[in-house]
Amino acid sequence: MSKIRAVILAGGEGTRLRPYTTVLPKPLLPLGEYPILEIILRQLKHCGLTSIAISTGYRADIIQSYFGKGKRLGLNIRYVRETKPLGTAGAVKLVNNLADDFLVINGDVLTDLDFKKVFKFHKQRKSAATVTTRERKVLTDFGVIESNEKGELVDYIEKPEHTSFVSMGVYVLHKSCRQHIRRDEHLGMPDLLLRLKDKGERVSCYKTKSVWCDLGRLDDFERAQNLFLENQKKFLFT
Repeated sequence: MSKIRAVILAGGEGTRLRPYTTVLPKPLLPLGEYPILEIILRQLKHCGLTSIAISTGYRADIIQSYFGKGKRLGLNIRYVRETKPLGTAGAVKLVNNLADDFLVINGDVLTDLDFKKVFKFHKQRKSAATVTTRERKVLTDFGVIESNEKGELVDYIEKPEHTSFVSMGVYVLHKSCRQHIRRDEHLGMPDLLLRLKDKGERVSCYKTKSVWCDLGRLDDFERAQNLFLENQKKFLFT
């Protein structure tokens, strides 16, 4: 049995995308004619990652019925199911037969990120974990007031814009990371990465300018629709 080289996290309820997700699990929401999860699977295959585990929870049967064992896409897909929510890192504990280094990706991410380059960066640095990051500008919708201790106006900044690096929801982990996750523990990926850092493990950040959008909110879902329809070849590598 081939080693699992990629884990897709597809167990969330997608509450912020209701009412769409009352019918479909979020990973099956379509961009054009493809569910977002199928776009991810096609990208993984393009990069040579053909042995894949999908972690499911909410409406798991629909996802498994749609993709089966992956034969239609030329993949070997296995499934693990969360009987209770385990978080983005806790679900990794359920997956056995992992390769020494494996990709973890949220099942609602639209990106043209080159996974091969992330693997190369991770291995060259001999990291326990690598998180992909991208610069993102966030606009504050309100005027921000700065005042002094006397309650006097110091500055009034109308709708300021903040720039920071954010996680893209794509990681490469060494299989030893599973030792830092307790069985049935609800653990988010941020907590795992900080736990590894505190234990003296190397956690690297891969900065990229790749196109990226997660489908967590309605406005992001609409943006992802436009991005995909404008240039499908960018995301399907065909």
